[in-house]
Amino acid sequence: MAVAPRGETTVTPPVAASAAAIRTDEPTTDPAAASAATADAQAPAPTGLPGNGDDDPDERTAADSAAQGRTHASRPSPTTTLPATSSARPLSFPTRARFTRPGGMFSSLRVRNYRYYFAGQVVSNTGTWMQRIAQDWLVLSLTGSPLAVGITTAMQFLPMLLLGLFGGVLADRMPKRRLLIYTQGAMGLLAAGLAVLTVGGVVTPYYVYAFALLLGLVTVVDNPTRQAFVSEMVGPKDLANAVSLNAANFQTARLVGPAVAGLLIAAVGSGWAFAVNALSFAAVIGGLLAMREGELRPTAPIAREKGQLREGLRYVKERPELLWPMVLAGFIGTFGFNFPTLLSGFAYDTFKVGAGQYGLLNTAMAVGSLAGALLAARRGAPRLRRLVGAALAFGALEVVAAFAPDYWTFALLLMLIGVFGLSFNTSVNSMLQLATDPEMRGRVMGLLVLVFTGGTPIGAPVVGWVTASYGPRLGLLACGLVSALAAAAVGLVLARSADLKVRFDLHPGRGGRVVAVVPRTVAPRKSELAAAC
Repeated sequence: MAVAPRGETTVTPPVAASAAAIRTDEPTTDPAAASAATADAQAPAPTGLPGNGDDDPDERTAADSAAQGRTHASRPSPTTTLPATSSARPLSFPTRARFTRPGGMFSSLRVRNYRYYFAGQVVSNTGTWMQRIAQDWLVLSLTGSPLAVGITTAMQFLPMLLLGLFGGVLADRMPKRRLLIYTQGAMGLLAAGLAVLTVGGVVTPYYVYAFALLLGLVTVVDNPTRQAFVSEMVGPKDLANAVSLNAANFQTARLVGPAVAGLLIAAVGSGWAFAVNALSFAAVIGGLLAMREGELRPTAPIAREKGQLREGLRYVKERPELLWPMVLAGFIGTFGFNFPTLLSGFAYDTFKVGAGQYGLLNTAMAVGSLAGALLAARRGAPRLRRLVGAALAFGALEVVAAFAPDYWTFALLLMLIGVFGLSFNTSVNSMLQLATDPEMRGRVMGLLVLVFTGGTPIGAPVVGWVTASYGPRLGLLACGLVSALAAAAVGLVLARSADLKVRFDLHPGRGGRVVAVVPRTVAPRKSELAAAC
């Protein structure tokens, strides 16, 4: 086979085997066939296909015009060597908005249904953060006890710990879009009820506990359903990007919501913050109702049968590419993410700062998390090595932050912790969805929500006890060590299970790596896990 001149490469288009068999650096016996194959190889990827969400006719027209211009331009002859192109990234044309270009930071927003969902979540997440702040302040003002605030939080998370797996089963049994309309409506009614009691002046701590418990029960079903519904809106190609943008959406609301809540509470009281949150659910429900059902990729609901919960657990247990990320998420969620307790300890006991600088620590964490979500949105499908690496960096940074000499160094480290914490969060979410069969996705995501957030009632008291007994530095050090050791252990287990090794190449050549993780042998039973790594 002839070799292309230095600095150029031959094109092997993946679209047709016949085109791959034709050399572009030698004459062929059939010039007409070679010319046709070359033209097909150079044709741009189609745009504006039905159901792909790119429904702007003006953009399709512009792309088509550009494609026609290329068609009528001079075509290379069979003896022409074509410049190097990446077969993994189809040709695209400039459009008026960045998010309409495939592969960009906002690529999933080109899907119409997801745009409606994302816009509704912007409003709803802001209202949710407003209610969180207003709820804690209301309980504190009614009781004067931080313990009562902790009880309210525990009441909201306890249903997830006890019933989280059943929520995943319901997500697989019912149409997810319809189920989300029900759950979001129920959350709106709960917020409205709490607003009426608070504005009317008849609210008591026990009412708040009851509403927190009811909200937790609804969240048991809503959370895994929302997670699994993302893939039905955007499909596997843009799933990782959409998960990252959802995280960025939530972190942006985390920056805006508490500030708005503070102003509203100071002006008119906590009850009106609950009322605003109740109204915010109308944005989500409106977006869900405005979606085009024909452009969704719905998973057929499974019939109700006995043993479906055990089936989901067995499904995860038998697949190491699901089991070990789930185990790692459990350790990180239970022990790594306990910042409310830790940050208050560092602010008041370690650095002796006031409420304003305590709030700045939370802001630094949110800014880092937002940056991590946006960086994750630029990447492609996640790999297990990236997931383990993010968890390891997250734990190591917590260890370093435990020894921060001053307030500003600690705040800077919190930003970095936020970057890697969100990178891990989005990676494990999108990886598990991509590796799961559609009919099992609700149960798998329910299990993920259970291990990641359901461990809070267990981890928070343990971390709180260590912090109260030995100080915030030792508490954060323990959290970081547990997270880093769990990441290292899971990484070793995955490498051993996939039969991987580290390869060093001092002369990697163009596009190569000095250090790479590669399989030791080609073992069919381990090839799937090795590919995921």
